[in-house]
Amino acid sequence: MSGTENSIVEENRKSLNFIEQIVENDLKEGKNDGRIQTRFPPEPNGYLHIGHAKAICIDFGIAQNYGGICNLRFDDTNPVKEDVEYVDSIMEDIKWLGFHWENVYYASDYFQQLWDFAVKLIKEDKAYIDEQSAEEIARQKGTPTEAGTHSPFRDRPIEESLALFEQMNSGEIPEGKMVLRAKIDMASSNMHFRDPIIYRVIHIPHHRTGTTWKAYPMYDFAHGQSDYFEGVTHSLCTLEFVVHRPLYDWFIDQLADSDYRPRQYEFNRLSLTYTVMSKRKLLQLVQEKLVSGWDDPRMPTLCGMRRRGYTPEAIRSFVDKIGYTKYDGINDVSLLEHAVREDLNATVMRVSGVIDPVKLILTNYPAENVEEMEAINNPEDESQGSRIVKFSRELWIERDDFMEDAPKKYFRLTPGSEVRLKNAYIVKCTGCKKDEQGNVTEVYAEYDPQTKSGMPEANRKVKGTIHWVSVPHSVDAEVRLYDRLFMVEDPAGEKEKDFRELINPESLIVKKGCKVEACLKDAKPLDRFQFQRIGYFNVDTDSADNRLVFNRTVALKDSWRKQGNS
Repeated sequence: MSGTENSIVEENRKSLNFIEQIVENDLKEGKNDGRIQTRFPPEPNGYLHIGHAKAICIDFGIAQNYGGICNLRFDDTNPVKEDVEYVDSIMEDIKWLGFHWENVYYASDYFQQLWDFAVKLIKEDKAYIDEQSAEEIARQKGTPTEAGTHSPFRDRPIEESLALFEQMNSGEIPEGKMVLRAKIDMASSNMHFRDPIIYRVIHIPHHRTGTTWKAYPMYDFAHGQSDYFEGVTHSLCTLEFVVHRPLYDWFIDQLADSDYRPRQYEFNRLSLTYTVMSKRKLLQLVQEKLVSGWDDPRMPTLCGMRRRGYTPEAIRSFVDKIGYTKYDGINDVSLLEHAVREDLNATVMRVSGVIDPVKLILTNYPAENVEEMEAINNPEDESQGSRIVKFSRELWIERDDFMEDAPKKYFRLTPGSEVRLKNAYIVKCTGCKKDEQGNVTEVYAEYDPQTKSGMPEANRKVKGTIHWVSVPHSVDAEVRLYDRLFMVEDPAGEKEKDFRELINPESLIVKKGCKVEACLKDAKPLDRFQFQRIGYFNVDTDSADNRLVFNRTVALKDSWRKQGNS
């Protein structure tokens, strides 16, 4: 191999994250006969958010990049919180992100196998039925520096535990009356080894198994075993599961009847500034109607981001940029917004949308005249071509594009100044009309007919360019200006205040009576556009015939920091 080739390989090596390095080493050593198998294991108790996207990208990405398979497995071991609604939404979100699973499994598929394994542990005197309360069990576990004390039921006869275990599942035992605990080591330095609970009683019907089971396995018991049953090679989790890994391995050691073992590896979870990721807090926001639902465009849920106009490509790019490490941190949401801008800038059509309209009248333009102007759809992508927009005597412009008494560096419309109307003429402002309250109702200007494209003075330079929409050819729209949901960088870290007190009152501003160009009349929900000079927008799902609603996906530039909010 040449020196150049070596350096290329070395550079590629450096660019691998630590999980990819582990996988490549395992393949090199021939582990698991060269087989790569991962899984994405959500609990169907809520909607996926941007944090889950990171896990999805690594679980499916590893399988995709190394010729392996990734299965989707629903860890549905707690019927209290789980619902088929969440199952459906999770599947939809994974597909939207651009990934495809090999198989769909459920932890509930293994309830019988898990039950049989639990019975095996009881018979081997490695598990027992405990009738203490949850509080008593917690007290007896001790502290990280102080050994726990044995349950008075720890040495109960095996046959007695077996009989009670059967009763736990027959419906005879009330919830909270007894649990099955693994018998490991109450003096272990790892608190998870101190006789962990592995089964509890729940009398709520399961979304798949109905009332067949009343005794349900705990996550720590079901998770690793499910990996083992499925043949997972690399079980990828977030860092909070580091302390669970020895227990994961211990259970598999009791179960395994071959050399094969799934291996757990942990990476940092995704946290974002100005955002909460806690399912409990997100549920509160929804239940208390502080947001419009799980798909509110301010929510960090994938369905909320989709509704806001975020693209799966942007999310995958963001996840790739922040990478995978072995230490937690908080990522700046502006990095995500940058990834969204970057993707949309390259792909979406430029159009004119006027959020706060005021009428501009070209006093020297023929009253009945209508011209057709050519507008480039996306200067970043020539293949998108151009379109025709109508130009007339009366135009809608942004209210803040006119100022009667303007400061020195104001390069938009003010009496005596010139600006270019995008894709049209240079105009010179001559004045305005006001109502009794002093509000500007009309702006007046004269156009220069020699400054249109193809005319002698088309290239004459002026300092400002503004967008517009022809009054008789405009379409009405409602525009929802979304911003960050919370006012503080780390709402989860604010211990003195309830997180609901930190909600940004300007996270949603609704503008009615906005004007957009005629080509948007037939736009469909989730279609994306750039409103020139304003930002990126998409059509909301609330839109209907004769009612266009746009969501601001992200502003053209990050103005948040400039406003002193960081």
